[in-house]
Amino acid sequence: MTYIMAKENVFLPSKPRYEILDGLRGVAALLIVVYHIFENEFMYIRGQAQWVNHGYLAVEFFFLLSGFVIGYAYDDRWDKMTFWGFFKRRIVRLHPMAIMATIIGVLLFYLGADGFRLVNTAPAWKMIFCFFCALVLIPLGPKMDIRGWQEMYPFNSPLWTLFYEYIANILYGLFIRKLPKWALSILVALFGVLLVDKAVGLGIFGGYTYNVGSMAGGWSWNQAGIYTGFARLLFPFFCGLLIQRTGKVIKVKGAFWWCALALAVMMCIPRIGAMPTFDRATMTMNPGGAVYNGAYEAFCVICLMPLVIMMGAGGKVGGKSAKLCKFIGDISFPLYLVQYPIMYMHVQWLANHREAPLGQHIYMALSIIIICILVAYACYKLYDLPVREWLKEHWLKK
Repeated sequence: MTYIMAKENVFLPSKPRYEILDGLRGVAALLIVVYHIFENEFMYIRGQAQWVNHGYLAVEFFFLLSGFVIGYAYDDRWDKMTFWGFFKRRIVRLHPMAIMATIIGVLLFYLGADGFRLVNTAPAWKMIFCFFCALVLIPLGPKMDIRGWQEMYPFNSPLWTLFYEYIANILYGLFIRKLPKWALSILVALFGVLLVDKAVGLGIFGGYTYNVGSMAGGWSWNQAGIYTGFARLLFPFFCGLLIQRTGKVIKVKGAFWWCALALAVMMCIPRIGAMPTFDRATMTMNPGGAVYNGAYEAFCVICLMPLVIMMGAGGKVGGKSAKLCKFIGDISFPLYLVQYPIMYMHVQWLANHREAPLGQHIYMALSIIIICILVAYACYKLYDLPVREWLKEHWLKK
């Protein structure tokens, strides 16, 4: 049984969980792992467009789920809870794994040295500074880059999504929770325009056309990165909140399996249209067929993913399917955060075995998936759960 903190320092039992939505979070996390494996194999080593091309849309799905769950868990409890009580609860839920993910990133930092240009030349003072900033999720600009990708958190890049998750939680706790459904609907519509602008490179809001034709990006603390981060956050998170408030669900048999299949299809199909090209002579971007890819991704996030959430919320699961949902749901957050540093091992192996037989590549890819799952499960059982329980007992009660 889990509890939520109230103003009077009383702990109230949490509500029943949406088991299918937990399971779908796990499916999305697994698809992220598969996406990064294909990214390593095709884009970095072979210089080709990868087959599993839209796996990064799992980020939007995570934000959509988060908005739904936050609204479900907290909307009707603000008469017994302060903002600080709410935010402490979110810190307890999210931050222990952020710290562990940073530590794992430090331990595995040099494994990908052959695939990242700045790793071997990063000075010790800069690495120490990056480490302590990551522990408290202070975003870092490109000048503090120690890997070569201009990441906000170079030891473990996916932490950028946790930074934006905290921003969404703050916005919700401060004022968006107070909005009626009609006002929230207007905001969601406006955020949808922002998302479409990013996806197809319209340039409505400032002209940022970074990575045109794709929702990918957001991990850099610069103008394009910040714009992309908010474009990827705002619509999904508050659309999930709006879905929860409307109470609209779709009831179908075998909802978990249908939803999991839908996510897999959305995220695994190849890129649509040609990659954009940059003409250095005229300093202009030629989007090529990228707009079609961006339109597809926007359609997935705005139309298809909300339907998946409504199907998952309206479905029932039991037996072995329920056990599977619980297992992959439990490890989903640790899996998402630990998988990226483990990918450094894959990059290192690929850098030294480019010409290895296909069978070895398949064996290595499967091994990486298994390692990611095992490390995530160990983090969940041996660290994340115990630490959160300790914090609830010794910090939330104060």
